[in-house]
Amino acid sequence: MTRKRALQSLLAALAVALGAGCSLVPEHVPEGELPRFVQPAKPPKVVLVLGSGGPRGFAHIGVLKVLDAAGIRPDYVVGSSIGALVGAFHAGGFSGLDLEAMALDTSPVVFLDVSAMWNAGKSKGIALQSFVQSKLDGRQMQGLGTGAAAVATRTRDGATVTFNQGHAGLAVRASSAIDDLFLPVSFGGETYVDGDESSPVPVRAARNLGAVVVIAVDVSAYVENTPPSVPEEWRTRDRKRAAMIAAESGGADVMIHPDIGYYAGGSVEYRKKLIAIAEQATREALPAIQAAIARAVQPAGVTSR
Repeated sequence: MTRKRALQSLLAALAVALGAGCSLVPEHVPEGELPRFVQPAKPPKVVLVLGSGGPRGFAHIGVLKVLDAAGIRPDYVVGSSIGALVGAFHAGGFSGLDLEAMALDTSPVVFLDVSAMWNAGKSKGIALQSFVQSKLDGRQMQGLGTGAAAVATRTRDGATVTFNQGHAGLAVRASSAIDDLFLPVSFGGETYVDGDESSPVPVRAARNLGAVVVIAVDVSAYVENTPPSVPEEWRTRDRKRAAMIAAESGGADVMIHPDIGYYAGGSVEYRKKLIAIAEQATREALPAIQAAIARAVQPAGVTSR
Protein backbone atom coordinates (compact mmCIF):
# COMPACT_ATOMS: atom_id res chain seq x y z
CA MET A 1 0.00 0.00 0.00
CA THR A 2 1.35 3.46 -0.91
CA ARG A 3 1.64 6.14 1.74
CA LYS A 4 -1.05 8.22 0.06
CA ARG A 5 -3.49 5.31 0.05
CA ALA A 6 -2.60 4.51 3.65
CA LEU A 7 -3.28 8.09 4.71
CA GLN A 8 -6.58 8.01 2.87
CA SER A 9 -7.45 4.86 4.78
CA LEU A 10 -6.65 6.63 8.05
CA LEU A 11 -8.89 9.55 7.19
CA ALA A 12 -11.61 7.15 6.17
CA ALA A 13 -11.41 5.33 9.47
CA LEU A 14 -11.41 8.50 11.51
CA ALA A 15 -14.27 9.94 9.48
CA VAL A 16 -16.56 7.07 10.33
CA ALA A 17 -15.18 6.18 13.73
CA LEU A 18 -15.10 9.66 15.18
CA GLY A 19 -17.03 11.89 12.82
CA ALA A 20 -20.01 9.87 11.69
CA GLY A 21 -23.13 11.93 11.66
CA CYS A 22 -21.47 15.26 12.53
CA SER A 23 -22.71 18.21 10.53
CA LEU A 24 -20.39 20.49 8.63
CA VAL A 25 -19.39 23.72 10.31
CA PRO A 26 -18.47 26.85 8.34
CA GLU A 27 -14.97 27.05 6.87
CA HIS A 28 -14.62 30.71 7.86
CA VAL A 29 -13.13 31.33 11.28
CA PRO A 30 -13.55 34.78 12.90
CA GLU A 31 -10.31 36.67 13.39
CA GLY A 32 -10.64 36.50 17.17
CA GLU A 33 -10.79 32.69 17.04
CA LEU A 34 -7.79 32.08 14.78
CA PRO A 35 -5.27 29.59 16.21
CA ARG A 36 -2.47 31.24 18.15
CA PHE A 37 0.07 30.63 20.88
CA VAL A 38 -0.20 32.02 24.40
CA GLN A 39 2.35 31.07 27.04
CA PRO A 40 0.55 29.24 29.89
CA ALA A 41 0.29 31.28 33.08
CA LYS A 42 1.31 28.16 35.02
CA PRO A 43 3.86 25.71 33.57
CA PRO A 44 2.24 22.30 32.97
CA LYS A 45 3.70 19.54 35.12
CA VAL A 46 3.20 16.52 32.84
CA VAL A 47 3.04 16.94 29.07
CA LEU A 48 2.28 14.11 26.68
CA VAL A 49 3.76 14.51 23.18
CA LEU A 50 2.14 12.57 20.32
CA GLY A 51 4.12 12.30 17.11
CA SER A 52 3.15 12.35 13.47
CA GLY A 53 2.78 9.20 11.40
CA GLY A 54 -0.48 9.06 9.43
CA PRO A 55 -2.20 5.68 9.93
CA ARG A 56 0.54 4.73 12.36
CA GLY A 57 -1.12 7.18 14.74
CA PHE A 58 -3.59 4.48 15.78
CA ALA A 59 -0.77 3.40 18.09
CA HIS A 60 -1.38 6.53 20.17
CA ILE A 61 -4.65 4.95 21.30
CA GLY A 62 -2.75 2.06 22.88
CA VAL A 63 -0.53 4.52 24.76
CA LEU A 64 -3.55 6.43 26.05
CA LYS A 65 -5.27 3.26 27.21
CA VAL A 66 -2.33 2.28 29.41
CA LEU A 67 -1.81 5.79 30.80
CA ASP A 68 -5.53 6.05 31.58
CA ALA A 69 -5.51 2.70 33.37
CA ALA A 70 -2.50 3.81 35.42
CA GLY A 71 -4.27 7.02 36.43
CA ILE A 72 -1.82 9.20 34.54
CA ARG A 73 -3.61 12.19 33.07
CA PRO A 74 -1.32 14.75 31.42
CA ASP A 75 -1.77 18.44 32.12
CA TYR A 76 -1.11 19.12 28.44
CA VAL A 77 -1.12 17.14 25.20
CA VAL A 78 1.07 18.40 22.36
CA GLY A 79 0.71 16.79 18.95
CA SER A 80 2.05 16.91 15.43
CA SER A 81 -0.20 15.93 12.49
CA ILE A 82 -2.15 12.79 13.49
CA GLY A 83 -0.78 13.36 16.99
CA ALA A 84 -2.49 16.76 17.06
CA LEU A 85 -5.77 15.14 16.07
CA VAL A 86 -5.61 12.39 18.68
CA GLY A 87 -4.31 14.86 21.25
CA ALA A 88 -7.16 17.30 20.73
CA PHE A 89 -9.71 14.55 21.23
CA HIS A 90 -8.00 13.24 24.34
CA ALA A 91 -7.75 16.75 25.77
CA GLY A 92 -11.42 17.21 24.93
CA GLY A 93 -12.49 14.26 27.05
CA PHE A 94 -12.10 11.15 24.87
CA SER A 95 -10.37 8.39 26.82
CA GLY A 96 -8.17 5.76 25.24
CA LEU A 97 -11.03 3.28 25.51
CA ASP A 98 -13.41 5.76 23.89
CA LEU A 99 -11.05 6.24 20.98
CA GLU A 100 -10.47 2.52 20.60
CA ALA A 101 -14.16 1.71 20.51
CA MET A 102 -14.86 4.37 17.91
CA ALA A 103 -11.80 3.61 15.82
CA LEU A 104 -12.63 -0.08 15.51
CA ASP A 105 -16.32 0.38 14.75
CA THR A 106 -15.89 1.65 11.22
CA SER A 107 -16.03 0.88 7.53
CA PRO A 108 -13.68 2.45 4.97
CA VAL A 109 -15.13 5.71 3.62
CA VAL A 110 -12.71 8.30 2.27
CA PHE A 111 -12.90 11.46 4.36
CA LEU A 112 -11.82 14.10 1.88
CA ASP A 113 -13.43 17.29 0.63
CA VAL A 114 -15.11 17.39 -2.76
CA SER A 115 -12.58 20.15 -3.44
CA ALA A 116 -10.06 17.37 -4.10
CA MET A 117 -11.83 16.75 -7.40
CA TRP A 118 -10.46 20.00 -8.84
CA ASN A 119 -7.26 20.36 -6.78
CA ALA A 120 -5.21 17.51 -8.27
CA GLY A 121 -6.61 15.11 -5.70
CA LYS A 122 -5.70 17.32 -2.74
CA SER A 123 -8.31 18.35 -0.22
CA LYS A 124 -8.59 21.75 1.43
CA GLY A 125 -9.14 19.95 4.72
CA ILE A 126 -12.52 21.51 5.46
CA ALA A 127 -14.10 18.15 6.25
CA LEU A 128 -11.33 17.40 8.75
CA GLN A 129 -11.70 20.84 10.33
CA SER A 130 -15.45 20.39 10.46
CA PHE A 131 -15.54 17.02 12.15
CA VAL A 132 -12.94 18.01 14.75
CA GLN A 133 -14.86 21.12 15.67
CA SER A 134 -18.19 19.30 15.70
CA LYS A 135 -17.03 16.43 17.90
CA LEU A 136 -15.45 18.91 20.32
CA ASP A 137 -18.79 20.75 20.55
CA GLY A 138 -17.31 23.91 19.10
CA ARG A 139 -14.82 24.36 21.93
CA GLN A 140 -11.58 26.20 21.32
CA MET A 141 -8.16 24.81 22.22
CA GLN A 142 -8.08 26.60 25.57
CA GLY A 143 -11.49 25.20 26.54
CA LEU A 144 -10.96 21.47 26.10
CA GLY A 145 -10.56 20.64 29.77
CA THR A 146 -6.93 19.57 29.42
CA GLY A 147 -4.32 21.79 27.78
CA ALA A 148 -3.82 21.04 24.09
CA ALA A 149 -1.39 22.23 21.46
CA ALA A 150 -1.09 21.47 17.75
CA VAL A 151 2.22 21.91 15.96
CA ALA A 152 2.40 23.01 12.31
CA THR A 153 5.13 24.15 9.92
CA ARG A 154 5.18 27.72 8.62
CA THR A 155 5.92 27.69 4.90
CA ARG A 156 7.60 31.10 4.85
CA ASP A 157 10.64 29.90 6.76
CA GLY A 158 10.02 26.27 7.69
CA ALA A 159 9.66 27.20 11.35
CA THR A 160 7.71 25.09 13.83
CA VAL A 161 4.65 26.95 15.13
CA THR A 162 2.58 25.91 18.12
CA PHE A 163 -1.14 26.65 18.50
CA ASN A 164 -2.65 26.26 21.97
CA GLN A 165 -5.54 28.69 21.76
CA GLY A 166 -8.25 29.44 19.24
CA HIS A 167 -10.19 27.30 16.79
CA ALA A 168 -9.36 23.64 17.45
CA GLY A 169 -10.51 22.37 14.07
CA LEU A 170 -8.40 24.87 12.15
CA ALA A 171 -5.36 24.23 14.35
CA VAL A 172 -5.58 20.47 13.75
CA ARG A 173 -6.18 21.05 10.05
CA ALA A 174 -3.02 23.16 9.78
CA SER A 175 -1.01 20.60 11.73
CA SER A 176 -2.29 17.79 9.48
CA ALA A 177 -1.85 19.44 6.06
CA ILE A 178 0.38 16.72 4.67
CA ASP A 179 1.46 17.37 1.09
CA ASP A 180 0.18 14.07 -0.31
CA LEU A 181 -3.41 14.78 0.67
CA PHE A 182 -4.02 18.38 1.69
CA LEU A 183 -3.43 21.86 0.38
CA PRO A 184 -1.48 24.28 2.61
CA VAL A 185 -3.64 26.14 5.14
CA SER A 186 -3.57 29.94 5.27
CA PHE A 187 -4.79 32.30 7.99
CA GLY A 188 -3.56 35.35 9.83
CA GLY A 189 -1.24 36.32 6.99
CA GLU A 190 0.75 33.05 7.12
CA THR A 191 0.54 29.67 5.42
CA TYR A 192 1.08 26.35 7.18
CA VAL A 193 1.68 22.70 6.30
CA ASP A 194 1.99 19.45 8.21
CA GLY A 195 3.85 19.52 11.52
CA ASP A 196 5.79 16.46 10.38
CA GLU A 197 7.79 18.70 8.06
CA SER A 198 9.59 20.44 10.94
CA SER A 199 8.86 18.60 14.20
CA PRO A 200 7.60 15.01 13.92
CA VAL A 201 7.74 14.49 17.70
CA PRO A 202 7.44 18.02 19.14
CA VAL A 203 9.34 17.65 22.40
CA ARG A 204 10.79 21.13 22.05
CA ALA A 205 7.30 22.63 21.83
CA ALA A 206 6.40 20.87 25.09
CA ARG A 207 9.49 22.27 26.81
CA ASN A 208 8.65 25.74 25.49
CA LEU A 209 5.35 25.46 27.34
CA GLY A 210 7.38 25.02 30.52
CA ALA A 211 6.79 21.28 30.90
CA VAL A 212 8.32 19.68 33.97
CA VAL A 213 7.94 16.11 32.71
CA VAL A 214 7.70 15.17 29.04
CA ILE A 215 6.41 11.77 27.92
CA ALA A 216 6.87 11.49 24.16
CA VAL A 217 5.52 8.96 21.67
CA ASP A 218 7.29 8.26 18.38
CA VAL A 219 5.27 6.08 15.98
CA SER A 220 7.67 6.35 13.05
CA ALA A 221 9.27 3.26 11.55
CA TYR A 222 12.64 2.07 12.78
CA VAL A 223 15.06 3.14 10.05
CA GLU A 224 17.19 0.03 10.50
CA ASN A 225 14.15 -2.12 9.68
CA THR A 226 13.50 -0.49 6.32
CA PRO A 227 12.75 -3.15 3.69
CA PRO A 228 15.39 -3.25 0.91
CA SER A 229 12.73 -2.82 -1.78
CA VAL A 230 11.44 0.62 -0.75
CA PRO A 231 12.13 3.59 -3.08
CA GLU A 232 15.14 5.76 -2.32
CA GLU A 233 12.79 8.74 -1.97
CA TRP A 234 11.18 7.01 1.01
CA ARG A 235 14.56 6.20 2.52
CA THR A 236 15.63 9.82 2.25
CA ARG A 237 12.45 11.05 3.90
CA ASP A 238 12.71 8.45 6.66
CA ARG A 239 16.30 9.46 7.42
CA LYS A 240 15.33 13.12 7.49
CA ARG A 241 12.45 12.42 9.88
CA ALA A 242 14.67 10.29 12.12
CA ALA A 243 17.25 13.08 12.30
CA MET A 244 14.61 15.64 13.30
CA ILE A 245 13.27 13.33 15.99
CA ALA A 246 16.77 12.61 17.33
CA ALA A 247 17.44 16.35 17.59
CA GLU A 248 14.53 16.72 20.03
CA SER A 249 14.34 13.33 21.76
CA GLY A 250 16.95 14.24 24.36
CA GLY A 251 14.48 16.71 25.82
CA ALA A 252 12.00 13.97 26.74
CA ASP A 253 12.04 12.27 30.13
CA VAL A 254 10.57 9.13 28.56
CA MET A 255 10.38 8.27 24.86
CA ILE A 256 7.99 5.49 23.83
CA HIS A 257 8.82 4.11 20.37
CA PRO A 258 6.77 0.99 19.65
CA ASP A 259 8.01 -1.18 16.79
CA ILE A 260 4.88 -1.34 14.64
CA GLY A 261 6.58 -2.31 11.41
CA TYR A 262 7.33 -0.33 8.28
CA TYR A 263 4.29 -0.43 6.03
CA ALA A 264 1.10 1.32 7.15
CA GLY A 265 -2.46 0.19 6.53
CA GLY A 266 -6.05 1.08 7.26
CA SER A 267 -7.80 -2.22 8.01
CA VAL A 268 -9.42 -3.01 11.33
CA GLU A 269 -6.83 -5.74 11.84
CA TYR A 270 -4.03 -3.25 11.33
CA ARG A 271 -5.54 -0.84 13.86
CA LYS A 272 -5.94 -3.59 16.44
CA LYS A 273 -2.36 -4.69 15.91
CA LEU A 274 -0.98 -1.17 16.39
CA ILE A 275 -3.03 -0.53 19.49
CA ALA A 276 -1.90 -3.81 21.07
CA ILE A 277 1.78 -3.25 20.27
CA ALA A 278 1.66 0.29 21.65
CA GLU A 279 -0.07 -0.92 24.81
CA GLN A 280 2.75 -3.39 25.47
CA ALA A 281 5.45 -0.79 24.79
CA THR A 282 3.76 1.64 27.18
CA ARG A 283 3.42 -0.96 29.93
CA GLU A 284 7.15 -1.58 29.63
CA ALA A 285 7.80 2.17 29.89
CA LEU A 286 5.38 2.69 32.77
CA PRO A 287 7.95 2.35 35.61
CA ALA A 288 10.12 5.03 33.98
CA ILE A 289 7.09 7.28 33.47
CA GLN A 290 5.96 6.90 37.07
CA ALA A 291 9.49 7.54 38.33
CA ALA A 292 9.81 10.72 36.27
CA ILE A 293 6.49 12.02 37.59
CA ALA A 294 7.43 11.09 41.16
CA ARG A 295 10.67 13.06 40.89
CA ALA A 296 8.76 16.06 39.61
CA VAL A 297 6.29 16.12 42.49
CA GLN A 298 8.86 15.43 45.20
CA PRO A 299 9.18 18.42 47.55
CA ALA A 300 12.37 20.45 47.26
CA GLY A 301 15.10 19.25 49.55
CA VAL A 302 13.60 15.78 49.98
CA THR A 303 15.59 12.86 48.61
CA SER A 304 14.19 9.45 47.86
CA ARG A 305 15.63 6.33 49.46
